[in-house]
Amino acid sequence: MQLQDKTFVPYLSEAEILAAVEKVAHAIAKDYKDEIPVFVGVLNGAFMFVADFLKRYPHPCEVSFVKLSSYQGLTSTGIVETLLDPPDNIEGRSVIILEDIIDSGRTLKELVHLFSTTKVKEFKIASLFYKSEVYNGEYTIDYVGIDIPDKFIVGYGLDYKELGRNLREVYQLNQKHMINLVLFGKPGAGKGTQAEFLKEKYNLKHISTGDLFRYNMKNETELGKLAKSYIDRGDLVPDEVTIQMLQDDVEKNPDASGFIFDGFPRTTAQAKALDAFLATKGMKINATIALDANDEVLIQRLLERGKVSGRSDDQDENKIRNRFDEYNQKTAPLKEYYEEQGKFHSVNGIGAIDEITQRLAKVIEEL
Repeated sequence: MQLQDKTFVPYLSEAEILAAVEKVAHAIAKDYKDEIPVFVGVLNGAFMFVADFLKRYPHPCEVSFVKLSSYQGLTSTGIVETLLDPPDNIEGRSVIILEDIIDSGRTLKELVHLFSTTKVKEFKIASLFYKSEVYNGEYTIDYVGIDIPDKFIVGYGLDYKELGRNLREVYQLNQKHMINLVLFGKPGAGKGTQAEFLKEKYNLKHISTGDLFRYNMKNETELGKLAKSYIDRGDLVPDEVTIQMLQDDVEKNPDASGFIFDGFPRTTAQAKALDAFLATKGMKINATIALDANDEVLIQRLLERGKVSGRSDDQDENKIRNRFDEYNQKTAPLKEYYEEQGKFHSVNGIGAIDEITQRLAKVIEEL
């Protein structure tokens, strides 16, 4: 099933979902048969759960709703907004929150805060779906329908970009195996050559920021004009512009099995921005690979290349060494950033082209 730009596959049948609703209703009915509790559904996602739960709850009760929001697309923004306040008539009453899904616990924390000053008799939490492996454990979840793995789901009230809420079954994001790489290497290390082999071998899209800038400026796209305006003033192009170019290129290639990012990121701030963008697509950087080579070998390579390319910066040894110094200064913090995530790999970049390709392939296939 296709929703917007994502494909989803069946995960939980209607019968399985309703059995879980029945389980929660039965457990709560057993605990509150001698009083009239107030059930508070959390909109928008819990509307189906609340409706089916109430049909199965056999005792007198009241129902109300609150509305919170923290999701955009596939990921939580980390900022929880209160859009509809809790009811007024709950002082001295037993309140049971009916949540559609609990994962990180951010929304739950805001719910607890909302009810902390209401002087309720008792406050408990029920969730139809519960991602125990990612929940932070700060508060007790009193009633659980189904414990599910940390996969993005839609249906039965849950949405992807507001679509899918009306589905009677639950579907799981179909995440094909993707490999997203950042390729590092000093000038002359052979990044471009190796990227060509890797993209063919693994059906990856090679995204070079240099190529992106040239394409956008040559074709006078809005982003190209914007980038040129900074360059013409002698200013650095803001990261936001580069990220938007990357985003456009990623979205043009939905069938790629992954991406090779070449020339970006160059700073830790850019690496964080790239991570944030990829997260909105349900993607991540799997590995960063540095082609490691002796400076003296690379200098000779570049001087030879300069005889053919005509590039002045490939013909002056001092300029080449300055480029190496700049690379070292910029790459050191990036190496630390990715090492902390266990994603940094160094590959010997000296040898025949096919030997280097095999070394890179070994790293990728071990992922």
